Amino acid sequence: MTYAALTRLQQGLAALKAGHLERRRLLLDGAQGAHVTINGQRVISFCSNDYLGLAADPALVAAAHAALDACGVGAGAAHLITGHHRFHHGFEMEFARFVGKPAALLFSTGYLANLAVLTALVGRHGEVFGDKLNHASLVDAAQLSGATFTRHRHGDLAQLESQLAKSAAQDKAVVSDLVFSMDGDVAPVDALLDLAERYDAWLYLDDAHGFGVLNGGRGGLTERARASDRVIYLATLGKAAGVAGAAVAAHASVIDWLIQKARPYIYTTASPPLLAACLLESLRQIEAGEARRERLRGHIAQLRAGLADLKCGRLLDSATPIQPLLIGANADAVRLSQALLQRGLLVPAIRTPTVPLNTARLRLTLSAAHSEDDVAQLVEALHAIA
Repeated sequence: MTYAALTRLQQGLAALKAGHLERRRLLLDGAQGAHVTINGQRVISFCSNDYLGLAADPALVAAAHAALDACGVGAGAAHLITGHHRFHHGFEMEFARFVGKPAALLFSTGYLANLAVLTALVGRHGEVFGDKLNHASLVDAAQLSGATFTRHRHGDLAQLESQLAKSAAQDKAVVSDLVFSMDGDVAPVDALLDLAERYDAWLYLDDAHGFGVLNGGRGGLTERARASDRVIYLATLGKAAGVAGAAVAAHASVIDWLIQKARPYIYTTASPPLLAACLLESLRQIEAGEARRERLRGHIAQLRAGLADLKCGRLLDSATPIQPLLIGANADAVRLSQALLQRGLLVPAIRTPTVPLNTARLRLTLSAAHSEDDVAQLVEALHAIA
């Protein structure tokens, strides 16, 4: 007997494949880095978020080995039972100090952190205001919070202000990526804070791609935002930090409230303590890592200069390690990605629904672990294919 629901799934999968929208996992062998082995092929990777090259750094590996002997593997319990290890606690204190906020809370993933913050701070009497290009986790968190969810055009502060002015919600939260993951542009932090102050709202900033890279590694917050009690700051720790998890930094009362009320924090086993020990070492490397950031900035300048006159696409305006090359059609972006792979260069094609229709792109991401020759090979290959 035919199972109708399964048939519909199979038809949906076939439609995705026909529209060049099918996703496939790549199989990585060995450690993460600028040069990796994917599906048995040795390639130069331009698709990792390991912006500082810390994911396989010897200092972090050594910290993991030492912590493994000290605390074993699993946390064994939730943070509010017996899972809150001194490594977790030490990282939270050091992270808060480094980013310039009073207190911090460690989460297993950025997705969980966004769910925790918005579901704990706003509810059915609240309203969340979000940029249309915000990460999917912010969108899901806003929808699951029970609050009214209002979105504005990307970067359109006039529309955002109009929406805030009309709101009669008891609790309001303006939420935004700090560095937008598909365009690479940076949110206007102080302008958003102006609106949050004018309309008495929280300002929640997800700095997944700026932490470790911008402002000496402290991320995309301005000094004014660091000092504001209404600003809640998130940094994910599996990108430039090279490990895993996420940390939220804010006024101490906000952190205390999350410990009491954030279900994604309360009702899950704590992350392995050895990861927190690695994160402590990662913070030390980030704080002392200006040479890495300078090398990364050099790669960004080299790539942008080399692709300024490219015929097959247009680089979007970005000063971050995310360098989107706008192509247009899904099929064209996929073909270009495949042609680069044949030359030993791994670059992902980003398609709908991740980006709007007819804005498919190659998302070039750079790392301090790349060499100038790696970047030159990418530039040369793109011009040759074009």
